[in-house]
Amino acid sequence: MDLFEYQARDLFEAHGVPVLAGIVAHTPEEAKAAAEKIGGVVVVKAQVKVGGRGKAGGVKVAKTPDEAYSYASDILGMDIKGHTVHKVMIAQGADIAEEYYFSVLLDRSNRNYLAMCSVEGGMEIEQLAVERPEALARIAVDPGTGIDQAKAEEIVDAAGFAPELRDGVVATILRLWDVFVKEDATLVEVNPLVKTGSGDIIALDGKVTIDENAEFRHAEHAALEDKDSADPLEAKAKEHDLNYVKLDGEVGIIGNGAGLVMSTLDVVAYAGEAHGNVKPANFLDIGGGASAEVMAAGLDVILGDSQVKSVFVNVFGGITACDAVANGIVKALEILGDEANKPLVVRLDGNNVEEGRRILAEANHPLVTLADTMDEGADKAAALAYGK
Repeated sequence: MDLFEYQARDLFEAHGVPVLAGIVAHTPEEAKAAAEKIGGVVVVKAQVKVGGRGKAGGVKVAKTPDEAYSYASDILGMDIKGHTVHKVMIAQGADIAEEYYFSVLLDRSNRNYLAMCSVEGGMEIEQLAVERPEALARIAVDPGTGIDQAKAEEIVDAAGFAPELRDGVVATILRLWDVFVKEDATLVEVNPLVKTGSGDIIALDGKVTIDENAEFRHAEHAALEDKDSADPLEAKAKEHDLNYVKLDGEVGIIGNGAGLVMSTLDVVAYAGEAHGNVKPANFLDIGGGASAEVMAAGLDVILGDSQVKSVFVNVFGGITACDAVANGIVKALEILGDEANKPLVVRLDGNNVEEGRRILAEANHPLVTLADTMDEGADKAAALAYGK
């Protein structure tokens, strides 16, 4: 889960990372009150999870609370690269002398962590990495030892910080590592990390991504979820612990196991080329269990998508046998009643497949069509979605 800048700032502050005052505001009136509370020059910053806010007019310097009100009025509701601004952060103005860059992230390709640091911050780091790669230090971090004093010093030295800045930057990096580890993050980035006119090191703008797989350790992370922009179907699926991602297509997909579901998406997309170029409407993995309740919850989510014209249920019976899956589908359709109003193509394979097919055949539900293979099921579902 990506966090807003103000949420990253709050996490930084909680772990002792030096930051400036910042208050989130949802209305121009709240923005004015926040500017009055902070005092002096403030920056009105659009809170969206996308870069390029400044170029889009989403970051403005306000010298008075009235200016903060005016800028907030302009920014709230603004569209920035497809993201609507629902809130702004009123941030304390900074006396910036120099700008730097630091990040630590999960490096999946090398199965470790990677720290990146530069004395040239403030610009898009991708641009710096391409144009002047020598200006960006890249230091591998062993997950077993992490960033300790010695590793932080190695990072700072590799980036080329002046000796008088070394201790301050090292201390800040160690605190940012605390954020990374203790919050189960996959990315902690500060751009820019600044030196103020008085010589202080401050994290001025932060980006944090936290690992949702670790949310069982962080009940407090639920409050960080962006409910304003969450897709209602994805939110509904999450309530039922379903692994669901909405896509832009017409064939709803239900499968058990991420690998099988991904393969199903590919097969449906290929089959759709012969049927009006229809595409998969979602990724939905019901996992190892396919009880009536789980199947009903999955179907309820998919059928709630107005774009869906047909549903392809593609299940391989393993731990949960095909007869249990079939019973789950039959009972799910009973539970949903009239809400189940779109054709379902069902392909079962694996443990107790013949019994599963017999159960569905005997139920003879008017919405259900059986398929022997995944290719056949994908073709039938695509044809139904296309209306043929």
